[in-house]
Amino acid sequence: MNAILKISFTLASVIIGIGISTTALASEIADIIYHNGTILTINDAQPRAEAVAVKNGKILTVGAEKDIFKSKGDATKLIDLGGHTMLPGFVDAHGHVMGGGLQALSANLLAPPDGEVKDIASLQQTLRDWMAGNDVAVKKIGLVVGFGYDNSQLAELRHPVREDLDAVTKEVPIVLIHQSGHIISVNSKALEVGGITAETPNPTGGVIQRSEDGKEPNGVLEETAAFPLLIKLLGRVGPEGSATFARAGAELWARFGYTTAQDGRTMPGALKTFTAVAAAGDLKIDVVSYPDVLVARDAIKQEVSQTYKNHFRVGGAKLTIDGSPQGFTAWRDRPYYKPVGNYPPGYAGYAAATPEQVGDAIDWAFANNIQILTHSNGEAASDQLIAYISASTRKHGAGDRRPVLIHGQFLREDQVDSLNSLGIMPSLFPMHTFYWGDWHREHTVGPVLADNISPTGWCVKRGMRFSTHHDAPVAFPDSMRVLDATVTRRSRSGDIIGPDQRVDVMTALKAMTISPAWQHFEEDVKGSIETGKLADFVILDKDPTSVDPETLDQICLLYTSDAADEYQRV
Repeated sequence: MNAILKISFTLASVIIGIGISTTALASEIADIIYHNGTILTINDAQPRAEAVAVKNGKILTVGAEKDIFKSKGDATKLIDLGGHTMLPGFVDAHGHVMGGGLQALSANLLAPPDGEVKDIASLQQTLRDWMAGNDVAVKKIGLVVGFGYDNSQLAELRHPVREDLDAVTKEVPIVLIHQSGHIISVNSKALEVGGITAETPNPTGGVIQRSEDGKEPNGVLEETAAFPLLIKLLGRVGPEGSATFARAGAELWARFGYTTAQDGRTMPGALKTFTAVAAAGDLKIDVVSYPDVLVARDAIKQEVSQTYKNHFRVGGAKLTIDGSPQGFTAWRDRPYYKPVGNYPPGYAGYAAATPEQVGDAIDWAFANNIQILTHSNGEAASDQLIAYISASTRKHGAGDRRPVLIHGQFLREDQVDSLNSLGIMPSLFPMHTFYWGDWHREHTVGPVLADNISPTGWCVKRGMRFSTHHDAPVAFPDSMRVLDATVTRRSRSGDIIGPDQRVDVMTALKAMTISPAWQHFEEDVKGSIETGKLADFVILDKDPTSVDPETLDQICLLYTSDAADEYQRV
């Protein structure tokens, strides 16, 4: 009997305790309540809600409006969604914030619909116009920068060469960054600054394109031939210029609804810049950095953290195995279909790092329990990644390191099976279906394999978690275009690139929210609208799940932030 009484007393205590806890929760007064709209929580246990209460920057409660309004006080700010749609803030699975800031401040050489460059002549005029509008900066820094030209979209179907840029100016170095970010085109003055001559050999993992005689550099530099000169030239902007790029990049991401941005492949100088900008309080959204594992290993080990400091942290390491699929520098397991340019028979691209570098970097990351994100586009590059991840897993154990494959444009289906079995998360780039789907079909992989670029459908078929990204500044960090491309896979010409690889809207939204939050080890605080998580929200003018999928890219971002009025898209 005493035992029964004791158990009864214990149960009563638990019940009373629960009652006290519930009463305390109900008595909490919200700072903000969002209501009168569609709320997509990205939480399978509660997919939709009528209202959300926020307190101290975190979600207090989610549910029916009548219940949420119980936490309303005299000082509670009510935000009427006006029938619009609220989602968790988008989490950037892969991008380059510093490069995005550079893009925002340089000459826009993008093709329509993001720019006006259609041929070499319009490219030259865009540069002249930009120089005229930025004459003070050009004179002060001694540099002209253009971003986003794409030879596949130029009428001439070629890269601009030194003679094209010399026609704009021979006095000041010009550097144009290809939309892929893996190739640059420069004028004669820039080649002079870099000391690149006919006698300069191709570096390992890079190519100096030559004139028809095969000797003189024509101004187009690929991969490791491009990066040293690019870094040297951009160094002219100095610390304040770099800080301006960092701030502008974070602001650009925020305007497209990203409340967490990524800077993939951060270089040591940029890492110092981000740290300084964050310390000054100039980052308004979270930025997670993945420094280049081949040049910043000590900094990665010293700085890696799961905690943001002034909206900035180092999340792990970035490795790059190959290059650009649309630029024909991705490393394939077979020849390119019909490459445009001066390529030898059987050309299949090339590796941007040696096998020793790749194997050592992955082993180091596993040995130190550091997450590694690996850029791999071609099949041969992904074969190498899978082999080294497999070897390191056997050596060090699987653990919870969450290795990520970035891009994987030309994955084979057997490679997707290997990613699944090894626990490698694919972060895919479906925007390629819009920007370069036609190009892939006609020139890189051909009409059959083009259907399987960015194979989101294969991932869904296997129940795999995957994220999607924009790789800005390769493309603008346009969240709605990411969503549209993942769902419709419609190219510039209107063709559907791989109908079997399309996914539904909710799956696509998860790949932009909860899945990249998991990718960054932040699924407990971001990626869905749930009690206790950060109040990172985005408000859209329409519900993506209820519109014609063909109009997803027309949805407008209204606000993003925890107060719904910090950023407004214009």
